[in-house]
Order: sequence, then structure tokens, then C-alpha cells
Amino acid sequence: MKNTNSSHILPNQSLSLLGGLSVEQFLAEYWQKKPLLIRQAIPGFSGLLSPDELAGLACEEEVQSRLISFKSKRWHMESGPFDEARFSQLPERDWTLLVQGVNHHMSEAAALLQQFSFIPHARLDDLMVSFAPDMGGVGPHFDSYDVFLLQGEGKRLWRISEQEDLSLVEGAPLRILQNFSMEQEWVLEPGDMLYLPPHVAHWGIAVGSAMTYSIGFRAPAAQELAGEFLNYLQDKLKVEGMYADPELQYQEHPAEISNTMLEKVSTMLNQVRWQPQDVAAFLGRYLSEPKPHVIFDAADHISLKTFRQQLPKHGIVMSGKSQMLFHEAQFFMNGEQFTPAKQTQHLWTMLADQRQLPAYCFDQSVLQDDILIQQLYDWYLAGYLYLNK
Repeated sequence: MKNTNSSHILPNQSLSLLGGLSVEQFLAEYWQKKPLLIRQAIPGFSGLLSPDELAGLACEEEVQSRLISFKSKRWHMESGPFDEARFSQLPERDWTLLVQGVNHHMSEAAALLQQFSFIPHARLDDLMVSFAPDMGGVGPHFDSYDVFLLQGEGKRLWRISEQEDLSLVEGAPLRILQNFSMEQEWVLEPGDMLYLPPHVAHWGIAVGSAMTYSIGFRAPAAQELAGEFLNYLQDKLKVEGMYADPELQYQEHPAEISNTMLEKVSTMLNQVRWQPQDVAAFLGRYLSEPKPHVIFDAADHISLKTFRQQLPKHGIVMSGKSQMLFHEAQFFMNGEQFTPAKQTQHLWTMLADQRQLPAYCFDQSVLQDDILIQQLYDWYLAGYLYLNK
């Protein structure tokens, strides 16, 4: 078998995507620290779809989309799916169409995200694409996550500020900053890109009609992680014993919860423990779990025999809706956990890293591994991956 090393980007390799910086330099100097403007990050890039195609996506039931407008000195937001007629009713300026998860619906978008694989997949959220006519935007705001703003067709003026005043406009449907104080501004043209760490205030304004591709990286709040982890632990907890108080004493107030009872229950709850492997299993399941609105399209049914025959001809590619992660020998696909055989772990690692297994991976030794082929076949039928025809 050919070498399946999935490392495409070397840490000290100069990347045009990062303005000539290496991954090591970018992570050390900019990631979650300060903004970075990159001219011609992707030379010749003008986008992956047209405004009409983006509007078409916004009309589909399973696609998350929003229409933001500014009129009568107030911000307004509508949520999709939209009727086609809605777009013919829009004014010539001062509105924006936002479509989330475009990578779930376009293989080209999923391929674009792979260029950002120097950031762990566990941090990736999705690709959002926006279209705005002249002067359109969503106002001055800030995000709680990292984002790369890649310019598609048209031009967009970006104003940014690292201000500490993050007070918001009351009653607005978005987190619009009340007192935006611009510190820097640039006009981005097709192929240009702006990286912004969390909480850097920014305001994008279309110069003529413009499309922007926002590559966002999730940063769950500690409260969210704690709540979800405790939910995960519910099915694993084994707390021994039952409350007992043979030494119970008379108390003057029958409605009072005594200190003795508090101490007993605290002792019982102190049995709640977890290990690093519990956290790893939780993170793998939680971070790979599809969002509630994601629906997988089941593949056309073929037999296991036919599927096995197709693998060395085409290989497989993960659906843009799928997320696969791993920690040591534990692998996670769309919230499901499994432990593959040691001799096949390199293939599962390659699939997770590169989101595909090329045809050359399926030599006779692999094709004879019934457990591996059955797992891939089950995922194929579920729509998690497909034959790369």
C-alpha cells in the first residue's frame, strides 16, 4: 500500500493562505491574539457559487439562512427558508443574505475548508456565505469565535476595532455594537482574507454587490461544556449506597434541611468521579455530533458485494455534513464512538484527517477485512460518506 501519511502542511512551511507565514508563526503570533490581513490569500479566488445559487440554497428547508436588513433606523432579521419571490421584493441596498453550513451542501465548499486543516477539525464550525448589495452588511458586531473572512466576488470594506466597550443596541435581533470606534479599515478584493480572533469588533460594508466566505471555528462556552458533560456522565455514573440516617435526632423545625443531611448527601455526591478518558470520549462524541437541523441523505441502495467491488475503483469521500475525530485508539463519527482494530487504525486516521480514502487504499488485504468494509458500508447507506465517482 502507498504511504497514507495525511500531513499535507508542514508546520514550518510558508503558506500564501497565511500571507507567507508558516503555520507555526501564525499560531504563535496571531491565533486568538490579533487580526491579520492577507492579500491574495487564495489568488484567483472569486467564489464557489453565484448570488442566485446562494439564494436558491436559502429557499431549501434543511438550510439555515437569515436575511438582515436596516430600514427606518432599525435592524431587522428574517429566518429562512425563503420563498423565491422574497428576493424580488428586496431594495437595491442595505440588506444581507447569510447562509450557514454551505460546506454541508457543496463538495467544493468542503474542499475549501480542507485548506484550513492546520487548525484542528475539532474546532471547525462551518462555512457561512453572505451576499450583500451596495452598502449591505450586518452592522458593527463581535463574535465569540475565530473567523477567517475570505472575499469572493466584489469588494467589501472592513472596519475593525479592539475596543473594550462591547455594549449592545437594545432590542436589536443581532449583537449590534452601540458604540463602535473604528481603529483600522481595509477594502478586500476577491482572494483577500482577514483573520479575526474572538471579540474583535468588526463591520463589513459591501462596496457594490459582494460575497464573503466566513470560515468559523467554534469555541464552546465553559457553561455549555459543563452542562453537556454532566448529561453525558448520567449514563455512566454508578453511585453506590442509599441515604440513611439511623442516628436521626429530633429537630425543632421539621421543614428545615439539617446540616447533617447536607453532609451526608455531599459525601454521597463526592463519589462522582471521572477520568481523562471519560473527557476524551465526551469530547469526541459531542464535537462530532451533527447539529439538530442536519439531515443525511441516504445513498441509493447497493449490495455489500457491489460496494466492496466499487471501493478499489473509486475510493470514498465523507459527506460535507459528517465530522470524524479521534483520540488515541478511539474514533468518533457523527457522535458515534468505535475502536477499530490496530492494523486498520492508520486508514481510519487518514479518513478522519483527509476526509477521504482514495481508491489505492483498497488493496486485497483491506478488501478482505470484513469488519472495516461493513463499517464503511453502513456509513455509506446512512449517507455519512459516498463513493467518489
